[in-house]
Amino acid sequence: MTNKAIYVQPGGGFDRVTLGNSEPSPPKAGEITVRIRASSLNYHDYAVVSGMWAPTVPRIPMSDGAGEVLAVGEGVTEFAPGDHVVSTFFPTWLDGDAEVDDMSTVPGDGIDGYARQQVTMPSTAFTRAPKGYNHAQAATLTCAGLTAWRALMVDGALKRGETVLVQGAGGVSVFALQFAKMAGATVIATSSSDEKLARLEALGADYLINYRKDENWGESVRRLTAGRGVDHVIEVGGASTLAQSMTAARIGGHIAVIGILSGVTATLPLLSILTRQLHLKGLVVGNRRWQMEMIRAIDAAGLQPVIDRHFPLEQIVDAFRYQESKRHVGKICLDI
Repeated sequence: MTNKAIYVQPGGGFDRVTLGNSEPSPPKAGEITVRIRASSLNYHDYAVVSGMWAPTVPRIPMSDGAGEVLAVGEGVTEFAPGDHVVSTFFPTWLDGDAEVDDMSTVPGDGIDGYARQQVTMPSTAFTRAPKGYNHAQAATLTCAGLTAWRALMVDGALKRGETVLVQGAGGVSVFALQFAKMAGATVIATSSSDEKLARLEALGADYLINYRKDENWGESVRRLTAGRGVDHVIEVGGASTLAQSMTAARIGGHIAVIGILSGVTATLPLLSILTRQLHLKGLVVGNRRWQMEMIRAIDAAGLQPVIDRHFPLEQIVDAFRYQESKRHVGKICLDI
């Protein structure tokens, strides 16, 4: 059988994306072979494919993969053929505190990813998918879903009645909105688009701010919270938004520093961090145990991910160009 795969050639760039084959080996002890049915786009994937973080060897991109188990190797008891599974972002970080500080083990970056039809990996590189999810829905969880879950539930220890600020309408922010409402929190959402704000309101956002019309939106957040500020900020903007996020946070508030959409270098007002005793926590996705806990919560709550649009695998460049346009709300998926 020919197994289709997308490759990004060394140096990256949309003009260096090619279609080829990738033949998986039979599963050895502790491994499983998975028929990949879907992936979803993240900014990290865009950085690799576009050449921003250019691969130095031909690389199969995409960190997110979902599908069904075809075969299991000796000693594998967690999965059986036919099980629906979803990949983990860090295949070797199974539990506990962070153990990785680079992308050398991340599928689609340091190793080949899931823009292909079949893959053989250690069984611990996957978890079960949520009950009732199709493969595209499951594929949204690996990066964006778990990042939002960790930011709020693990690092932030979100409590019912607290307030959460989410930025924009991308995958992490939409998941954070959904998880926050699932936990009984109040959500303030920002966007540059009134149309997107209406979508976020329909998903449960309690207050809306168009940051293009309101440059000092941090102060507006404080007014909405009677001067107190929010308990949690999902900071995905990066250099150009961090100062406003710090203004929006309460004294002792938690700012989950996640995104670099506006750059990787920022000037920090240290006096404000100190006097207001802010908690700035950088994070990159999370471990396998947290993913399993997130999926248990999804099963219990019946949460459904927001998918904006589907593309076939062969149209991966078109999918990234659509992502580049920033017209989407939630996730963009590849059907494989």
